[in-house]
Amino acid sequence: MPDKLDIGTVQSLRVDVLTETGWFDDTRFRQDMADGGGSEQSQYRIAWAAENAGGYAALLTVTLSDGDQRRILLDTGWNNDWMDYVFARHGVDRMLERGEIDFMVLSHWHLDHFWGIESTLKHNPQLKVYAPSTWRSEDRALLKERTSIEVQDRDKRTVSICRNTVPHEGELILTEMRGEDGSGVYRLLPGVALRLFDVSMLLQVRGENALYVNVADKGIVTVTGCGHAGIMNLLGFARDSLAGPGLYGCYGGLHLSIFDTWKPEFDSIIDDIKALGMTKMGCNHCTGWMWAEKAASHGVPIIKGTDAYLGYPKRSTAARDSHAFLGNGDSVTF
Repeated sequence: MPDKLDIGTVQSLRVDVLTETGWFDDTRFRQDMADGGGSEQSQYRIAWAAENAGGYAALLTVTLSDGDQRRILLDTGWNNDWMDYVFARHGVDRMLERGEIDFMVLSHWHLDHFWGIESTLKHNPQLKVYAPSTWRSEDRALLKERTSIEVQDRDKRTVSICRNTVPHEGELILTEMRGEDGSGVYRLLPGVALRLFDVSMLLQVRGENALYVNVADKGIVTVTGCGHAGIMNLLGFARDSLAGPGLYGCYGGLHLSIFDTWKPEFDSIIDDIKALGMTKMGCNHCTGWMWAEKAASHGVPIIKGTDAYLGYPKRSTAARDSHAFLGNGDSVTF
């Protein structure tokens, strides 16, 4: 059996949930998608309701073994007005301007993770970016050019669905499955690695980056945007391919009971995750409230959220008082 990859170690990882609310109303999102041609249509051909757009983004603070702290921006949300508010609330705009964020990792090209790119680049167009090589021409234009993409809505009105007036000028690393040296990973910092999973998704998007952080004496933490490759595949890679004391935890969207629909295999996933013996599981976004609540009731170490999300000006129609997962404004430390 080949040796596991040694990516080094860090002292700790803190994840601040800037925004996990990709959109505010599931029903409206699904209706827009259906009106535009369904889940197999390109996301760039659908007249999404601007008032329903939110975004996903997290700030990762990594404390290296020598005590130095480094920051990573994971994703950049969707609606620019929402993302401008979120970044100002957490001081991310000033961190970008002062060069205090080392780089951004784009997990994948879905609209709620990428279309807010102007909100990031207007504070630092030179920011180093890691993004999947599986991009489309529209993705490239939105990142690298001054672009506004327009479509016709159901009433035949022309509407702008996304824009960027600040083209990216910094280093762009387009990630591939082979990794930077054939090892299958990109070593971003001592103790931090990235892997691209080449998986097809709805809305004609392909490829998702996942992050792996090895916390000294505790184990590997898996960080994901949506987990489209399957949470057991993501955790399985950490278990089987990366050197460490074991699996310590995970954070992110796990793409399970999205839209709060249940599938029989979700019960098996609960059992399989319990068997991995992780200590902390911070989840939100497309994990789905239904899955998080049931997993917690069956002994999965789900980190619950707080009332922090109530301080945001808008909230999801799916939000509940159970605090089943980490919401806007929450944080978790590994």
